[in-house]
Amino acid sequence: MTGCGVSAVIPVYNDREALARAIPRSIATIETIDNTFELIIAEDGSTDGSADLVRSWAEQDPRVRLLHSDERLGRGKALNRAFSMAEGAIVCYYDVDLATDMKHLATLTGAIRNGYDIATGSRLLPESRIQRSGGREIASRGYNLLVRTVLGSRLHDHQCGFKAFSRERILAILPSVRDTHWFWDTEVLVRAGRQGYRICEFPVNWQEGEKTTVRRHDVWDMGAAVLRLWWQLHVSED
Repeated sequence: MTGCGVSAVIPVYNDREALARAIPRSIATIETIDNTFELIIAEDGSTDGSADLVRSWAEQDPRVRLLHSDERLGRGKALNRAFSMAEGAIVCYYDVDLATDMKHLATLTGAIRNGYDIATGSRLLPESRIQRSGGREIASRGYNLLVRTVLGSRLHDHQCGFKAFSRERILAILPSVRDTHWFWDTEVLVRAGRQGYRICEFPVNWQEGEKTTVRRHDVWDMGAAVLRLWWQLHVSED
């Protein structure tokens, strides 16, 4: 493929069943937004046949691309790799379980076309409509309050897996992003905000996926990651 308008990325790790639904739904949705696009599956060391499923789709539709890694990179590193290899001027990603309603994809990519550097869905704005267990809701609100308080972010939801970027602008900031897994989303938004990037946050309809769980050590990991980024921004990188 030699150039396209939108590169949509789905990060995947052992998600073959969800992929079987996500690929055709993605193609059908993106076709209504841009007639020159690519769908990149950033497959991160899966052992469940996810890569084979994507290969079969790519044989039928050249707009589908597989980026396979033999070893686990981590979600953030897999996204970095996908964005660096993408053809589109606009790059976006979303979770394979399609937890965020795909009807919002036009708004997501449209924000970049309208001049924003980053667009992100938010589950925590008053207009957002979400279905999530009580434990997850408390953890999410607590985490995002911590990010706003400690790291000075003005955004409400940093971890929603539904984001778009100007490819040129995201590639400029990625060398400074250290996290390679789940905290990548927050670190990108915080660093971008500190550098004056224009960020559009908008409400979405979102439904918790079946695999989603919250564990006690996750809460500690989230707090530690926030404090680690504060240290990097205010001490080690000064």
